[in-house]
Amino acid sequence: MKGTVKWYDRVKGYGFLQTEDEKDIFIHRSGLEVPNTELEAGQVVEFEIEQREKGPVAIKVKKVD
Repeated sequence: MKGTVKWYDRVKGYGFLQTEDEKDIFIHRSGLEVPNTELEAGQVVEFEIEQREKGPVAIKVKKVD
């Protein structure tokens, strides 16, 4: 699935992605495919969604060149 970074706080290690159908998906640093990847608002990413107890979470997140 593709989406864009809505916001991501590198210090806190979390943020939100927006899917193509405009749903917000939580992202935690543990969901980054490459650790310490820098994400900026508006950047296009690919990811998978995993359903967890607190709701959907983005996993296997990687930048799209």
